[in-house]
Amino acid sequence: MIDRPSTTSSWNFELERLHKKDLFRRMPPVAGPAGRTIAVDGVEALNFSSNNYLGLASHPAVEEAMVAYTRRYGVGAAASRLIAGSGEAHRELEEFIAQWKGTEAALVFGSGYQANVGVISSLGEAADLILSDELNHASIIDGCRLSRAQVQVYPHLGLERLEDLLQVPGYRRKIVVTESVFSMEGDHAPLRDLDALCRRWGAIMVVDEAHAVGVFGPEGRGLSAAVDIWPEVQMGTLSKAVGVSGGYVAGSRSLVQYLVNKARSLIYTTAVPAGVMGAALASLKIISSEEGDRLRSLLRTNGETFRDLILERLGYETRAGHIVPVRIGDSRRTMEVSRRCLDNGVFTHGIRYPTVPEGTARLRFSLTSIHTQEDLVRAVSVLQSALDADDCAACREVSHVRLD
Repeated sequence: MIDRPSTTSSWNFELERLHKKDLFRRMPPVAGPAGRTIAVDGVEALNFSSNNYLGLASHPAVEEAMVAYTRRYGVGAAASRLIAGSGEAHRELEEFIAQWKGTEAALVFGSGYQANVGVISSLGEAADLILSDELNHASIIDGCRLSRAQVQVYPHLGLERLEDLLQVPGYRRKIVVTESVFSMEGDHAPLRDLDALCRRWGAIMVVDEAHAVGVFGPEGRGLSAAVDIWPEVQMGTLSKAVGVSGGYVAGSRSLVQYLVNKARSLIYTTAVPAGVMGAALASLKIISSEEGDRLRSLLRTNGETFRDLILERLGYETRAGHIVPVRIGDSRRTMEVSRRCLDNGVFTHGIRYPTVPEGTARLRFSLTSIHTQEDLVRAVSVLQSALDADDCAACREVSHVRLD
């Protein structure tokens, strides 16, 4: 038997470093569906940490579709898409997405992360330049890193700097990548201005609609549709407002054929189970229907109410939208306020570096259409109490921090 040196001390050292920086994470044990309430560490609480924006994760029609497709096709695809895993359910969903998004074709991935990594890493080669917003999601950042392209990060929403970079000569292809709704800020990319810049300088526009799909635009098609532009490459997720799991890219038929041949996160993984595809299809049909319009209207109303309450109770104006970050800054203090909220029946998880830049730790309130007006009043009241706690240093300083 060969004696192997123990690496336990090495991992313990790294864990200790995370503890000292107040960056140690754990997965909160939750119970029950991702509804308006959820049990966290055994505490029943209002759920303001879910991306289930339209409440579709537990919709009866979506649940029934998953069961029906599973009974018809089994629980697993048992092969990658390029071998024997590209079934009827996958094609049915992709055809619907393409029609719904107004594109020639669509391609489904196992997750939004896999879609972003696979697409972006495939688009850029050594002779190309990728320009990425500094607050883009980690999946976009990783896709940029895995590509062989040169990558330049421009300041958040910084159009002037972006245009300067677009004018740099010597590249075969230039690609601009942005989220439409930024997941941790809740603000919107100036998509019309970005579209105009890309047209002016001949760049490809790539938009991640993860937090906009289902929420904005006619039939919930996203922020691009809401402002009437048509990016060449549109990514999205099936796990947020859609309430299921998976990701997709929509675009030209040649783009999809290219990605089938190049996107490693599609090629070298087992296909998503048909039950998930059927559930996503059922959810998208709801999103594109009158019921979807009603759910979006409820979400907008909840957003307006919550922002009014934040202004009234805490004296701060917040950005319009369904994602409301409350910046505190210090990681330890942020988690303390989060814990106080949970102790009083409101689950709003603290977000820290590296998910957000150092010094900008925050609580991130995710609003949904299934929250009641009473839920919103209670959430702001609990937040106010947590921020006003006498023995919480974070709360004594947060009054100097603008919520945005």
